[in-house]
Amino acid sequence: MGAERRRRRSAAGLCALALSGALLAGCASMPDSDEVSEVDSSQRADADAQVRVYGVEPHKNAQPQDLVTGFLEATTSDDPDYETARKYLAKAVRRSWDPARETTVLAEPPQLRVERSGDREQDYTVTLIGKQVAKVDARHAYKPDEQVYKAQIHVAREDGEWRIDAPPPGLVLGAADFQRIYRSVNKYYFAELGPGGSGKDRDVLVADPVYLRKRINPTTSSVKALLDGPTGWLDPVAATAFPTGTRVMDPKLSLDDSSALKLRLNGRGSEANEKQCLRMAAQVLYTVGDQTAKVSQVTLLRENGSQMCVLGRLQAQDYAADKAAPGGQQQYFVDAQRRLTSMTEGDGEPRRVAGPFGTDSGAQLRSVAVNRREDHAAGVTGDGQSLYVAALEAGTPLGEPRLTARGGAKAGLTAPSWDGLGDLWVADQDPDRPRLLRLPGGTGAPQEVEVPRLDGGRITGIRVAADGVRIALLVTKDDRTKLKLGRVERRVSDGRPSLSVQELRSVAPRLEQVDAVSWAGGSRLLVAGNGPGELQQLQYIETDGSLPNGSPLPGITGVRGIAASESTAKAPALVAERDGGIVRLLPDAGWKQVTKGSAPVYPG
Repeated sequence: MGAERRRRRSAAGLCALALSGALLAGCASMPDSDEVSEVDSSQRADADAQVRVYGVEPHKNAQPQDLVTGFLEATTSDDPDYETARKYLAKAVRRSWDPARETTVLAEPPQLRVERSGDREQDYTVTLIGKQVAKVDARHAYKPDEQVYKAQIHVAREDGEWRIDAPPPGLVLGAADFQRIYRSVNKYYFAELGPGGSGKDRDVLVADPVYLRKRINPTTSSVKALLDGPTGWLDPVAATAFPTGTRVMDPKLSLDDSSALKLRLNGRGSEANEKQCLRMAAQVLYTVGDQTAKVSQVTLLRENGSQMCVLGRLQAQDYAADKAAPGGQQQYFVDAQRRLTSMTEGDGEPRRVAGPFGTDSGAQLRSVAVNRREDHAAGVTGDGQSLYVAALEAGTPLGEPRLTARGGAKAGLTAPSWDGLGDLWVADQDPDRPRLLRLPGGTGAPQEVEVPRLDGGRITGIRVAADGVRIALLVTKDDRTKLKLGRVERRVSDGRPSLSVQELRSVAPRLEQVDAVSWAGGSRLLVAGNGPGELQQLQYIETDGSLPNGSPLPGITGVRGIAASESTAKAPALVAERDGGIVRLLPDAGWKQVTKGSAPVYPG
């Protein structure tokens, strides 16, 4: 590279540095052979999150590798419509290139290898090489997908300059740039609970996580994504209240001075009646509230500007999946005498609960689950063979077991779990015929739930979400336990309701062993596990398999059980079982021993 060219490149870089706080450095020389060079954009990932990042236009006489490097850098900018990136493209593809088609996430920025196309010097092929870790589809859904990545970009002469005439589909980003540019946002849809669900039950919102650009009109982009409908995985069990074809008329949305949001809808959206309108407003309020918690109310307007309905934050709570829970702050566990006890963050000592599970004459417990109203509990006996359900009320008899395990002492029942609809779930680990069961209302006759695609594994742990349409499963095969997320589908077969858990997907593919899991929000799980050759660790994982940004949890090992609250109103303590004792992590503190005990849970 000549000195003059280096100065031009440096000047352009400094311009970008002044605008963004960081510059993606790229090699600007043409290799004499098929040399591999790396696009290094790691510095930009450390840029101030509040500072806009802008790409640099292609400079005159840019060589093919220099051009492709600049194009990849420009795609990581905060340019709303990628206008700078399009200037690297040939005129014929400038408008047709669709950056929203898909996003390929690589562990590191791609390496580049430049090759001539045939014997001509008028076009080149630039090969991108890297380690793919995930894909984001056109509906912004993230999916872990680890494999070797290799793609080609074709470069040809146009008006005397090199331009890209065959760009990659969508975007190709290193993980650090992806985390800087995008954030996980929950869209909200209504659970499809199938036959037998009450009208009120059908007003349960389900979180559907997607990845949207952080600083490009976040309110507008989240509402537009909401109107696109549920992502592919959730779509069979979720529905939108918005009529098909609904669009927002205003090009840009924002909260007013009172933190309220107004949306003017097109003619299709204006067709909704008042009940449907309120459901639509609830979807918007929860979705926008995931970006800014201060939204106070949502007003939907017709195309002519007249008001359709208004929904405030307090009224919107009727649509929450965890509306049955009074607060979600109470923690429960089995004490050293195998009795059910509870505590809150302000309690100095745990206390036994009312009812048969808290008395010396009750069942000796191995695991428990407390329903979300906190008026009933389910307990599995110490030998794992029997499941009891009883009210948390003094004088209540224990009664007969609701379920008995098959397979004898070789197996037993998993810890039970309640959904927000009042149904109880548990798995029988019988090695000859493992099965997942649901007890309607907690006391109804056990119904077997079909779980295809277990591939010879058996369910050794379950946690059902409050919405009743998503379930986290620990599946053990060959002495290894993996975390799977399933979709609960309710159908009618031969005139009778049937349930199944469909399309199991791996939520933590990088963990070789998962020891415990708990729901920790609408689309977040708390997981204890370890990767190959690693110590056990606790981490949050989104239900789409991505890792949220934020500080890591304080280290802890030897965890056999964990509990986190699904409540988003406050950040309650995390509770874990370790070395035969209960430890607790309060906000801004370290892990602290509480008492002897096991099987910690929050309601659910």
